[in-house]
Amino acid sequence: MSTSQVEIERHANGSQGEYIAKLAGSEEKAELSWSDRNGVRHATHTFVPPSHRGKGVAEELVKALVADAREQDFKIAPDCSYVERWFDRHKDYADLRA
Repeated sequence: MSTSQVEIERHANGSQGEYIAKLAGSEEKAELSWSDRNGVRHATHTFVPPSHRGKGVAEELVKALVADAREQDFKIAPDCSYVERWFDRHKDYADLRA
């Protein structure tokens, strides 16, 4: 599966939300959850079903969060270990890290 087959939906409910990746050819979905505290989105959890791991799905979820941070001018606190490692590997996005 290529990441071009990943469709991401954004859901927000007050100070919490999630990015949901619908996975092509599957009923399963992946997600990145966040909570807003004082204008900083805390990426709290990332989950990709075992059958879709290693295919770049989690990275696409983080990229959607990062794109929104650029567009909507908020910072990201990588409370989730995956998001923390992503920021560690992508130093060019350090300005978005809280």
